[in-house]
Amino acid sequence: MLESVTSLLGGFETALSPMNLMWVTLGALLGTAVGVLPGLGSSMAVALLLPLTFTLDPTAAFIMFAGIYYGGMFGDSTSGILTNTPGQSSAIATSIEGHRMALNGRAPQALATAAIGAFLGGVVATTIVAFGAPLMAELASTFGPPEYLALALTAFVAIAAVVSDSMLKGLVSLTLGLSIALVGMDVMSGATRFTAGHPQLLDGVGVVLVTVALLALGEVFHVCLTGGDKARAIATGKGRAWLTRAEFKKAVPAWLRGTGFGLPFGVIPVGGAEVPTFLAYGLEKRLDSKLPDPEFGSGAIRGVAAPEAASNATTGTAMGALLTLGLPVSATAAVMLAAFQQYGLQPGPLLFDRAPNLVWTLIASLFIGLAVLLLINLPFASLWAKLLLIPRPYLYAGISVFAAFGVYALGSSTWDVGTMVVIGLVALLMRETGVPLAPFIIGVILGPLAETELRRTLAISEGSIVGLFTPVSGSIYAVLLLIVAGACFAAMSARRKRLLTITDRTDR
Repeated sequence: MLESVTSLLGGFETALSPMNLMWVTLGALLGTAVGVLPGLGSSMAVALLLPLTFTLDPTAAFIMFAGIYYGGMFGDSTSGILTNTPGQSSAIATSIEGHRMALNGRAPQALATAAIGAFLGGVVATTIVAFGAPLMAELASTFGPPEYLALALTAFVAIAAVVSDSMLKGLVSLTLGLSIALVGMDVMSGATRFTAGHPQLLDGVGVVLVTVALLALGEVFHVCLTGGDKARAIATGKGRAWLTRAEFKKAVPAWLRGTGFGLPFGVIPVGGAEVPTFLAYGLEKRLDSKLPDPEFGSGAIRGVAAPEAASNATTGTAMGALLTLGLPVSATAAVMLAAFQQYGLQPGPLLFDRAPNLVWTLIASLFIGLAVLLLINLPFASLWAKLLLIPRPYLYAGISVFAAFGVYALGSSTWDVGTMVVIGLVALLMRETGVPLAPFIIGVILGPLAETELRRTLAISEGSIVGLFTPVSGSIYAVLLLIVAGACFAAMSARRKRLLTITDRTDR
């Protein structure tokens, strides 16, 4: 512990020099600016800005990347809150209630809640990275294919049953997402599936494409069809960029619970921050449903606080997994791995011995980047919110252009743009019929992982289902049963209340 404190203080000494402070601030500004553009995201921000660091020495480059890393994450949420177009799938859960807050004229408060939650989750996670790297490595080593499969199944059921108002509609949405996930070439056998003979589909349908189509283009089509009467009341974007005591009181427990959800998932390669953000959102929604005056559905501040804290907590421990294990558990971390390799460095346990100054300066820069991000974005929350003052035709036309640009930039393929339009029309149909979008997206993200780990588990156990159950996976399945039981009980209670209400009205 003392050695870690000494090394971290040395890292702060290097990172706090005027030049390095300039790099981390510049990184935070650039990361936020790119991440906030609809259709782009934090991973694309890191990828696009990677060439800017080629002329810098490794220490300065990674200090700048620390700012870009967290700046892009905040940009993802900002885009989702203001335009319902999260730059990354990890910001989807934040966007659900955050965008509703924006539509109600509370965009600055939503952005402030996201900024503080991101800061809190990131600081706790980075502290754990600084002092708990050996424990993180031990935790990750206990997970194998059965555990990954159990986590994926738990995420499927939790999101379909808890996030959705109707379990049936949630399962329909999840099934659609899993169907999309099966398109392309089977990784294990090499067989092609559901491509209809089109070679463009051999690589499957990308997560970014699906996310942009469902959330961005689906929203555009919905507004064009309905005129926005159902979905949007023009928000002024004015107001305070801080929280009242009552709002802060609601947000603090949600921030803490969200941070608790996110911390372990940064070490486990099970889909990045999507799972903990949705689980944190689902818990807050369940707790809210028990209150006499539920807020979810009309812009609940807890629905922004918990997912955002979970997302950045996962992001922080994901950096720890990258540094200690060389394991990129998210798209952004994968780009960061490429940045390390660009300088001839291989993240892993030996990195702390071979380049200790770089590692500890980077960890210190993560703390500084979070503080800079908070100082930059809290005062500018009201300014970001003024994006909502853009006339609706120009705003949604801009979203469409950036969405098409972002999808085309991924593979330079007009086929991808056409696929995006088709999925956007499906998203419009889902909106009109009340089918939730979140299970669809989580099915696309975790479907390949669940399939691969199921087949690996059965291969190891020679086809015996007994191999699916280990002490750890058994515990996860027990949690899954509790989730199902809770969802069934809640559905029965809601039905009973509706019947009592109808009976009372009939008696009158």
